[in-house]
Amino acid sequence: MIGKLKEIFSDFFSNSEDEDKSIGIYGPPNAGKSTLANQISLDLTGEEMSDISEVPHETRAVERKEQATLETGDQELEINLLDMPGISTNVDFKDFTEHGLEEEEAKGRAKEATKGIVEAIKYLDDVDACLVIFDATEDPYTQVNVTIIGNLEAKDIPILVVANKIDLDDAEPERVRDAFPQHPVVEISAKEGENIDKLYEEIVERLS
Repeated sequence: MIGKLKEIFSDFFSNSEDEDKSIGIYGPPNAGKSTLANQISLDLTGEEMSDISEVPHETRAVERKEQATLETGDQELEINLLDMPGISTNVDFKDFTEHGLEEEEAKGRAKEATKGIVEAIKYLDDVDACLVIFDATEDPYTQVNVTIIGNLEAKDIPILVVANKIDLDDAEPERVRDAFPQHPVVEISAKEGENIDKLYEEIVERLS
């Protein structure tokens, strides 16, 4: 699998003069961004890169896995993988108290999450391509999701939409396809590793 991944990402960036390329993983909170980032990071480096929690906004600052080296034949490529904070139009500290956090800690977490959202938006100027991940058990056609896609489209950033959590019984990935028919959609389970190879293949086919 590692060999295939190396070949795929090498093809993905083979037409560029830059040595390092940045792939941003965007999406709303708790869609599985960090789980996917960890899966890719494990494939590339053998180690995870982000903390995971059921509490919203566990990732409140951009997590980077820099210079993940891919080798294929006599060629070598370095990639910067960026796990972005979850994008939200409103961060309420009560979202955290509902998960057992004390009010003071929850307010601090909400402030950090808001800063993280601003940071993630600023990073749009620095990414070369984006994986936009949505929870296939939730309604994808929301203001937040439409805003994420719209901002990427406005900057002409290559997009691959990922419908995550297809391992769950109530997953309806077809809703993601219906919401964003203008973009290719890959159905995966980042947690179980289902269809991850298909995701890598689509990155090359659709974004290169």
